[in-house]
Amino acid sequence: MLFHVTLTSAEDGWIVAECPALPGCVSQGQDEKEALENIKEAITAWLWAEDQKALRDKPNISHVVVAV
Repeated sequence: MLFHVTLTSAEDGWIVAECPALPGCVSQGQDEKEALENIKEAITAWLWAEDQKALRDKPNISHVVVAV
């Protein structure tokens, strides 16, 4: 999957990375490369957490895993 990410320079010199499509999915790094690596991890964690919430909300339904 592809996601758009915004990069913003913070006052302390860190780069803040945010994925607008995923509310609250934000990370940072000391430089652009690190910020992008960290936001990729944050996106993966965000998607995993949402998937877990969906499973918990519908316990009596059969679930199948699909790779995208």
